[in-house]
Amino acid sequence: MDAQQVFTFGQQGLYMMMLVAAPILIVVLLVGVVVSVIQAATQINEATLSFVPKVIAAILTLAVAGPWMMTELVEYIQRTLQTIPNVVG
Repeated sequence: MDAQQVFTFGQQGLYMMMLVAAPILIVVLLVGVVVSVIQAATQINEATLSFVPKVIAAILTLAVAGPWMMTELVEYIQRTLQTIPNVVG
């Protein structure tokens, strides 16, 4: 295994991590912004008020996008495991 293959595996791993994490991060970011605007408008500075909606949004996002995320991860792991014999010998 040469350096190019190591970098390729690392690049594919980072891309898969970003692809799978993106839906949850985007939804939680948007919910956080909306809650922050509401808190600023009403001048309510309660920490749990911003935390609970983010957790609920993350759970709902996992419920909706979870099967797709799992499929992507399983396909990535299968591709990676299938290329091991080609890389080793």
